[in-house]
Amino acid sequence: MMVSFFDQFASPSYLGIPLIAIAIALPWVLYPTSSSRWINNRLITIQGWFINRFTNQLMLPLNVGGHKWALLLASLMIFLITINMLGLLPYTFTPTTQLSLNMGFAVPLWLATVIIGMRNQPTVALGHLLPEGTPIPLIPVLIIIETISLLIRPLALGVRLTANLTAGHLLIQLIATAVFVLLPMMPTVAILTATVLFLLTLLEVAVAMIQAYVFVLLLSLYLQENV
Repeated sequence: MMVSFFDQFASPSYLGIPLIAIAIALPWVLYPTSSSRWINNRLITIQGWFINRFTNQLMLPLNVGGHKWALLLASLMIFLITINMLGLLPYTFTPTTQLSLNMGFAVPLWLATVIIGMRNQPTVALGHLLPEGTPIPLIPVLIIIETISLLIRPLALGVRLTANLTAGHLLIQLIATAVFVLLPMMPTVAILTATVLFLLTLLEVAVAMIQAYVFVLLLSLYLQENV
């Protein structure tokens, strides 16, 4: 039974060909494309309003140099939200439950922020490794601790997104299995459990959006330290 619960996180394949590439590329087909008309439809208007609000909120604490990342971070945010939301549909695969994919997003972007900081302001970037006013005997220890905390940032980004989505999917499957088992024996308990399942599904919709926002927000904070 435990193996079947985790089978939903296995990357699907057809004729030996992994289908995770299709799962990653498919969301881009669902986005409405902008037109050259002066008046757009409601969907494009809502999409543009959401992107503008999110981008303004994200770029607010950054200086002008960090605004170059607006397109990348906004695109990543929409992409992660779409993948997470599509993964809540029945008989679908969620690529962001794979740690390798999340690390593939986290490591290059985190490394880019570090490289930008070392190139533009190396003194300030290295100064983050040693807080001001540190006693001399604690300097080597603090440098080691701050270096470890710096290197663990991309791992924390990837693990946070993977763990939250994986835990939510497992809870939904466990409670859905309980509803299916209890329905013929205790219908009242099964209905109450189904209500909990419905509320949990709503919570997972919120988690899918919040985790995508947190992922991009933390990247913007790392960028803020280095620009």
